[in-house]
Amino acid sequence: MFSHHDQTSPEGTRREPMTMYRHPPHKRAFGWPDLLVLAVVAALIYGLMGLARQWVGGAHFFVNIDLAPSALPKYAFFSLMRAVAAYFLSLGFTFVYGYIAAKSKHTERVMIPMLDILQSIPVLGFLPGLVLGMIAVFPNNNVGLELACIIMIFTGQAWNMTFGFYQSLKSVPAELREVSRVIRLSWWEKVKFIELPFSAISLAWNSLMSMAGGWFFLTVCESFTLGSRRFQLPGIGSYMAAAIEQKNHRAEVYGVLAMCLVIIFCDFVIWRPVMTWVRKFQMEEIQEEVADLPFVTTLLRESWLVRRLKLIMKRRERRRNAPLGASAFQSGTTPAAGTTARLTYEIRSRMRRQKIFDTNLLDLLAKLGTPLTIVVCVWGGTRLWEAVRTLTPHDWRLIWGSVGLTLARVAFALVFGSLWAIPVGILIGLSPRLTRFFQPIIQVAASFPAPMLYPIVTAALLKSGLGFHWGSAVLMMLGAQWYVLFNVLAGAMGVTRDLKDSLKLIGVGGFTRWWRLYLPAAFPAMLTGWVTASGGAWNASIVAEYLQYEGGIMTAAGIGSMISKATDAGNFPMLAGCLAAMVITVVGLNSTFWRWLHDLAETRFRFER
Repeated sequence: MFSHHDQTSPEGTRREPMTMYRHPPHKRAFGWPDLLVLAVVAALIYGLMGLARQWVGGAHFFVNIDLAPSALPKYAFFSLMRAVAAYFLSLGFTFVYGYIAAKSKHTERVMIPMLDILQSIPVLGFLPGLVLGMIAVFPNNNVGLELACIIMIFTGQAWNMTFGFYQSLKSVPAELREVSRVIRLSWWEKVKFIELPFSAISLAWNSLMSMAGGWFFLTVCESFTLGSRRFQLPGIGSYMAAAIEQKNHRAEVYGVLAMCLVIIFCDFVIWRPVMTWVRKFQMEEIQEEVADLPFVTTLLRESWLVRRLKLIMKRRERRRNAPLGASAFQSGTTPAAGTTARLTYEIRSRMRRQKIFDTNLLDLLAKLGTPLTIVVCVWGGTRLWEAVRTLTPHDWRLIWGSVGLTLARVAFALVFGSLWAIPVGILIGLSPRLTRFFQPIIQVAASFPAPMLYPIVTAALLKSGLGFHWGSAVLMMLGAQWYVLFNVLAGAMGVTRDLKDSLKLIGVGGFTRWWRLYLPAAFPAMLTGWVTASGGAWNASIVAEYLQYEGGIMTAAGIGSMISKATDAGNFPMLAGCLAAMVITVVGLNSTFWRWLHDLAETRFRFER
């Protein structure tokens, strides 16, 4: 079902799979790859010990940031560990939430709109409750503030991953589901051998984009003001915030360079090996030429320590998965008397688990959860009304007027970002050579947190004479444009060679080829990019419309600046009103305008295999 590149030779003859833990006699048993692996492990342990001291030490909610370049490695490590912790939290949430939503129609009708609402709430909307609640639970150390920071980063990562995993589960081909029924796979076997492999590629790409979403609000998550209290954790985001506040331009440059190194490190050590690994789950009969293995993958394969660890794990797995009584038969003795009983019990337990998960358990949970959801919604609506009832009609006119201004900036960011992202994405996606060259560059550029560049871009915009009211739309575009580029590139890669050759044979070229083939083929992916870019632009408004610059605050009228002002002032009624207006607007657009475009993509721009 899923191809594996290492099982057949180019001549078509089958060969034995490579045994990773054995190595030819001419290879050293212990060499420089092992020294490098040990050095990385030692550095990781040392960094984690420093992070643990930061967590469990005395409560210090505001840390003075050292702007010396020598402090950047420590700050970069702290920020990276927070982002990694938030990612694993997002991954767990994605598997649970996305699976339940995809497997039950009852839960789907509630959970997907709920996910849409959560995606539309900016990071600052979660900030007051998280910070105050966590500090109340952990008042004597920094655990509460660190957890609040991780969860805020999580809110920038989880929703995109969950939507992607949910869509992958809904898109599993019918023939694969039929095969699973014919061979009577259990619930876990379906997940392990069909659903997770099918969703692996989408999950890997969405993980990359979600990690970038977590970096985007790093400065907000690590350094913020809540009412009269200032909170600041050691990290590269706080380093940039302190450099901007103190007008230390050299430190700003150091911070940008350090962030670039962190992004390149993550791409080199994590994402390139992951992207190479998930290729084996492509459902293609003919595979394209596989690129060279990443250096990290090669290093791990050459390491004697890693090979020995794999050998131990494989032996344990074989012993655990061996049939009951196999060891006794292999040793020439009779199986124990209880073997048959244990085997029967195991078979019945498996059938019982399969029946539980393959029938109506999720529907039962949905029916039990529906009253709880109603209670939570009623309670939340009551608390929201208590928070906003003090707002005057003038406040509401100001809020909705600000929503309109931010909506105009979001439209500006989408239109002008698409003007270059669509043609460039199609050109790169149509050429395997260009894709191999530009894909790592685009990954690094998309992962860089745009708010760290805001002061530099703002200075250039002000010198050019463009006011900050529209300059903030340019700042929003810096982060939103990558969603469009990534999705258009993926859509263009789906154009088959048969279609391109057919148009070439009948003499169709130039503008007609773009209008009749490339743009329609990329439109569904383009639409996904617009929707995610729109959500990213709305969330970016809280930092693009309210910017610390040259020791002061630059503001542009809009809902993002109102949310930031309300958070800084501790004006919770105004904050609640702004969040409610933003959620209503975003959900309304998703259910009307974006839904119309989605139906158009399904009916007019859909390729049938």
